[in-house]
Amino acid sequence: MNAQPPTAQADGLQDVARALEAVRARGPLVQSITNYVSMDIAANAVLAVGASPAMVHDPSEAAEFAGIAAALSVNIGTPSPRWAEGMAMAADAAVAAGRPWVLDPVAVGATALRNELSADLLARRPSVIRANASEVLALAALAGAGARGGSGKGVDAGDAVEDAVEAARALAAQRGCVVACTGKVDVVTDGERMVRVEGGSPLLPRITAVGCSLTAVTAAFCAVEPDPLAAAVAACAVFAAAGTRAGREARGPGSMRVAFLDELSTLDAAGLADGASVHVLTGAAA
Repeated sequence: MNAQPPTAQADGLQDVARALEAVRARGPLVQSITNYVSMDIAANAVLAVGASPAMVHDPSEAAEFAGIAAALSVNIGTPSPRWAEGMAMAADAAVAAGRPWVLDPVAVGATALRNELSADLLARRPSVIRANASEVLALAALAGAGARGGSGKGVDAGDAVEDAVEAARALAAQRGCVVACTGKVDVVTDGERMVRVEGGSPLLPRITAVGCSLTAVTAAFCAVEPDPLAAAVAACAVFAAAGTRAGREARGPGSMRVAFLDELSTLDAAGLADGASVHVLTGAAA
């Protein structure tokens, strides 16, 4: 990994702390179209960082609400035709209103339905794509920005983040968006800039829908940070730091979930420095 001088990490965490303060000060309304499994923890994670969640998905109001919300997140975890209609309508309304929106293409590559839905949503110009390595590889291949698909196991990644870095970079460059490829480490890129975020705990993947929650929280940061790359980095760093600190006291997945939400709600600049690191990368190495 080729990182810039040590000041890059310190400056990165200062930017994250400022973004977190902005979320708490402004309390942006975040529309989250997400799956049945993640609704509870995603809403609680958005609340914990200081934003306001609204789990509005039905097409009868999804587009109208997107014009009210400060940001939108769309997660395809449990797709159905009516939900897909609401997703498309909300994404179009967010773009028309100049609002940022975040796409989480859960298990893209696993079924034809998920491929079609992901391709349709990708065409609706998301500000940020938040996905695991296998989903990034599958989505890049679907978009013609990658040579191969991912080897995911349903919603779980079968590929390492390092294996998806070039696909993430190519997808971001092709679509003019930010791609946050998350896992044991996170790599965030807009096709030119690239940032690596480290931290977390082995217990985090044992809590269902943590990644889905990160997508919703990324939308909260997009609502207050005009640079979508900085917003995605901030969300990843906040989750990494909260995960690191919660993992020190948790006895298992149950206590980890409670401790993680508590850390999200109390995290400050010192906690960020204690639990996460942010490295601006140069060259192609991640």
